[in-house]
Amino acid sequence: MTPEKSPARAFWARPPETGTIRVAELAPPGDGELLVETIYSAISRGTESLVHQGRVPENQYDAMRAPFQEGAFPGPVKYGYMNVGRIASGPDGAAEKTVFCLYPHQTAYVVPQDAVIAVPDEVPAARAVLAANMETALNAVWDGRLERSDRVAVIGAGVVGCLIAYVATRRCGAEVDLIDIDAAKAPVAEALGLSLCTPEAAGRDFSHVFHASGSDAGLQLALSIAGFEAEIIELSWYGDRQVSLPLGEHFHSRRLVLRSSQVGHVAPAFRDRWTRRDRLEHALSLLADPALDVLISGESRFEDLPDVMNTLIANPAGVLCHRIAYDPPPR
Repeated sequence: MTPEKSPARAFWARPPETGTIRVAELAPPGDGELLVETIYSAISRGTESLVHQGRVPENQYDAMRAPFQEGAFPGPVKYGYMNVGRIASGPDGAAEKTVFCLYPHQTAYVVPQDAVIAVPDEVPAARAVLAANMETALNAVWDGRLERSDRVAVIGAGVVGCLIAYVATRRCGAEVDLIDIDAAKAPVAEALGLSLCTPEAAGRDFSHVFHASGSDAGLQLALSIAGFEAEIIELSWYGDRQVSLPLGEHFHSRRLVLRSSQVGHVAPAFRDRWTRRDRLEHALSLLADPALDVLISGESRFEDLPDVMNTLIANPAGVLCHRIAYDPPPR
């Protein structure tokens, strides 16, 4: 790229359910800034689907802003937060390093140096796109304050649900049941050292239930299988959709706790020791396991992203993390 302003290309959502690729003019990086050329980004299917459809509630416009979002809800908006790139220009010694950034889908971008996290050598760029999902899962496990003796259920074998089960098993030693209505996800669970069961075959009396299915039925199941004084930790975000819950059944007699886990803040039990940057660095380090590649369910070219987004929204079955690949940047 030349020292003058250079063109990049970015994906913009134009609700409802349309998107376009626009030119973005980049100024050369100033002091303390980096020019990053994107290698891969990934679609956060749940959140980005709601953004793409214009379903962010008005009272959540500020809370749902992505770190480098442009435009405003309901749209048009440049939105996303799963980007892996290569530093093209920056301070001495920074060039060519692979980094993760909470940046939207864009071919290149200029950001402050402290906005990127170096990807560990043992984590390939193609897998590092899972960092934001792993950070969400890690924070949820921290919210649950899990111990080895805990019996844990995770409802919803999407990317976040699988990663919660993975972290709870591998890092906490907890006994975990992964539950999903789609039995075809069993090979994914098996590749991660987990077992999958359907809701009909789910156990009961769990001490912790993590809900990540994004459905009323999943959250209702969570309430029904939780044990006495158990905690149900909700990770699904429903946008503007209302959710119906049977709070007249076991909720009071079992003294259940229903709480939210949201990655915008470090879990309270860890907040005095971990910054958000520490947490993201740790999440990246947890991606060294090649087994996690099973969570990448597909890949498309950046140029195809407008059509791909519409397809994933219309036909979400079987979609886990969908990765977006970028052409090699010019040298």
